[in-house]
Amino acid sequence: MLCTFAFCCLCCCCLVGVFAGTDELKSVSVMEGNSVSLNSSVTEIQKDEEIFWTFGTNGPLIAKTNGVKNTIPDNLDGRFRDRLKLDEKTGSLTIMNITTDHAGVYEVKISRSSSSSTYRFTVTVYAPLPVISSNSSDCSSPSGSSVSRCVLLCSVVNVSDATLSWYKGNSVLSNISVSDLSISLSLPLEIECLDDSYSCVVASSFTNWTTHLNTELCQTCPDCVFCCHVSEAVIRLVISALVGVAAACIVVYDITSRKQERT
Repeated sequence: MLCTFAFCCLCCCCLVGVFAGTDELKSVSVMEGNSVSLNSSVTEIQKDEEIFWTFGTNGPLIAKTNGVKNTIPDNLDGRFRDRLKLDEKTGSLTIMNITTDHAGVYEVKISRSSSSSTYRFTVTVYAPLPVISSNSSDCSSPSGSSVSRCVLLCSVVNVSDATLSWYKGNSVLSNISVSDLSISLSLPLEIECLDDSYSCVVASSFTNWTTHLNTELCQTCPDCVFCCHVSEAVIRLVISALVGVAAACIVVYDITSRKQERT
């Protein structure tokens, strides 16, 4: 009797698995402007199968296929228009030229004559490379100083759990971090000597993006580019002067020593 009861319970569990299907949640990350494919988990659509894609849990239908005909609703949300593509063999969905407006939960339902399965995807859209900008009005000479300073701004949008940093070569000059979702970050940098060794880096759990400084950003500032050469010239002049003084001291010391020896 006990064995029979256990066998019945096992059969019920199996039937639940067959008719109700599974509900898995997969995470997908993609950079803005790229394409991403969401796998329907079907190797090849069968005659009794139909695949439905929706945006959001119990959200609007954005695409469907039965392996013979692909259908994308005419009244589709404008953000998806001309961006969706269905694989005729597997029913997998591709979102082309993705933007931050396409981030969210996608749901695919595989409907069969005797069962159905549901899978969900959480799509996270990351911003592209950080952008370095400069405003000519920010390039000014402080009072009493003959050297111009260039103010640069590095910005990135829609990042989460990331750090934005300014580098000069391999050395970190400054940074700022954020743990919130879908936030914009900006980090200013004031420099006196403009060269191509500066870069801005966005580091996250997903990957790192680097943008190198374009020295043409501050060409409108009269001394921003010239100041580096001036600094180098001053340093060389100081070194030459020190070498000359040292040489003169050696000559004087030598002459004094010889006079003392004669005396």
